[in-house]
Formats: sequence, C-alpha cells, structure tokens
Amino acid sequence: MTTRRAMDMAGAAGLFGFSTLLAFNQVVIKVTNAGFSPVFAAGLRSVISLAVIGLWLLLRRRSLGAMRRSVGGGLLVGLFFSAEFLMLFTALDLTTVARASIIFYSMPVWLALAAHFVLPGERLSPVRALGLGLAMLGVAWALYDPGSQGFGDWRGEALALAAALCWAGIALTLRLSRVSEIPPEGQLVWQLAVSALVLTAVAPLFGPVLRAPEALHVTGLVFQGVAVSGLGFLAWLFLLSRYRASDVAAFSFLSPVLAVGMGWALLDEPVGPGLLGALALVAVGVVLINRR
Repeated sequence: MTTRRAMDMAGAAGLFGFSTLLAFNQVVIKVTNAGFSPVFAAGLRSVISLAVIGLWLLLRRRSLGAMRRSVGGGLLVGLFFSAEFLMLFTALDLTTVARASIIFYSMPVWLALAAHFVLPGERLSPVRALGLGLAMLGVAWALYDPGSQGFGDWRGEALALAAALCWAGIALTLRLSRVSEIPPEGQLVWQLAVSALVLTAVAPLFGPVLRAPEALHVTGLVFQGVAVSGLGFLAWLFLLSRYRASDVAAFSFLSPVLAVGMGWALLDEPVGPGLLGALALVAVGVVLINRR
C-alpha cells in the first residue's frame, strides 16, 4: 500500500485551486439558471460530466465491471446525488450565493452528527463536539443575519440545508453499502448516470426547461460539466491518493469562505459583519470536526 505524504506547498496550492473552483461554481450555477431551469441545468451538467468521466475511463482503459456488485447502493447514492443537486440548483435560484454556500457547506456538521450514531469509531470527541456546536450556531446566525436576510429567501435556504443533508447521505451510503468496494470512478459514475436520467426526466415538472438561453449560459453549463464535475473530480482523486485524508479534509473550510467572497465581488451580494461572523463560526467548526 502506498504511504500518503504529509501536506506540502504543491498539495496546498492544488487544494486551494480546487476550493476556488468549487466556490466559483456556485456563482456559475446562479448565472446559468438565468438561461436554463435549475433542475434541467443540473441534469445536463450530469450528462456532460458523465461523458467526460467516460472518456477518461476509456483512455485509461479502466473497467467498471465491479459496479455490478453494488447495484442497490449505487442506485441509492445516485438518488441522493439527484436530490442534492435538484435542491442546490433551485436554492441558488432563490437566494444569494453567500447565504446558500454557508448553509450547504455545513455538510460535515450533519455527517459528523449522523456518524456519531451509525459509524463505528466515529464518535464525537469533546473538540469535535465543540466544532459541531460552533458550526450549527454559524448556520443559525447566517439564516437570521438581518444585513442579508432581505436579499435571501427562506425557501432557498431550506433547500440548501436539505442539499447538505443529501450530501451527508451520500457519504454515509458510500461507507455503509457495497459501493465502498468499487473504485471512486465507479462511485461517481453511479451518481452521474442516475442523476442524468432522473433530473432530465423530472425537469419538465418544474416549469419550462429553457429560459431564453444565451452563449453565456451555455458556456456556464459546459464549464460546470467539464471543469468542475469532470476534470475537477479527477484532480481531487489525485490529491486524495497522494496526501493524507485528514490533511485534505482540513481545507474543506475554504470553499464557503471563497464562495461568500465571490458572491460579494462578482454578484454584488451584501456581505456584512453578521454574515462574516456566521461564516467564521462555520469555518472554525468544520476545521474542528475534521480534526483527528
């Protein structure tokens, strides 16, 4: 077994770049929603990403025969993935990037809370419990921050929270089902294949699928499918295979921080002291939760 190395400058730069990509993706989703309905855009993104991953597997001559052993868990993780992005894309259509991102990236909080009860060896230590409490307080503060509340929508924020819970459900399913026995590429193929079918099929139930798309919206959709869910995932796999998982997890607080900054800089969203305080609590809480 290859020993994973401690974090170095190259790894930190790669993780900072990946976190920046994820944060920028939140802005791209909101902009793309102006041309496509959120659910349809999420489905098309999965279609594009599936093609990118499929091409990579073909070029690397990687077989997915092991996926036959994980049909039940694969379908479940795919349905969780479908629900997660149906809710996230819709949330970003209703509320600001800053508010949605703080809530959505609180996923480690809900995963740690669930893992405490269902995963052996994942009980909350006093330090991790403190992190969970701080992050939950930060989410509540973000929801009730008077400086940005008037620019949000409680429905969008509720959907962002539900998306975070679905994300935690994916992580638990990957740990508790036979999907854990297949390579990460196969796990992603289950998620993309199921969501591509489900989201494109149900999209017409949520209104017209097209909202006068222009070149900017098409470009945003392709960017999401190729750069974020396709190439971004492959870069993430490389980093996770090279560095210790605990060191990689320590960078998870960056995405909500950068997303809030990009919402302010690129979309002129209001970001006052209250929202920054909420963000700080969530970021510190996530770091403490990830400590081992």
